[in-house]
Amino acid sequence: MAASSAKHDVFQAIADPTRRRLLKLLSQQEMPVKAISDQFPISRTAVSKHLRVLADAGLVKERKVGRETRYMLEAEPLYELKDWLQYFEIFWDNKLSALRRFVESDEPDNNHLAGPTEVIKSEE
Repeated sequence: MAASSAKHDVFQAIADPTRRRLLKLLSQQEMPVKAISDQFPISRTAVSKHLRVLADAGLVKERKVGRETRYMLEAEPLYELKDWLQYFEIFWDNKLSALRRFVESDEPDNNHLAGPTEVIKSEE
């Protein structure tokens, strides 16, 4: 399912910590709803609703095996998230580079931390 035709977007889908945990769980193996539900302190119905949001965003695929439905991670829509975050990496890289230069410099510029360099005495 293309990200543009999804009922929920990837950002909305991963906003919930339970859904992020579901994705992590499903990244390891395909699982039926019963096995997934056993991993959470919420009802099976609640887990199914979270899985529906993830499926609507294209983040999980479901497949019928006999009478049970199995879910597996579909990682491709996460590239949209990766691309969005990658844009902001330059800001982190610049800040981290500046911090590295400051920490590794022989004589750090501590002027902003120091107080006045001379004491001015007032005449009484």
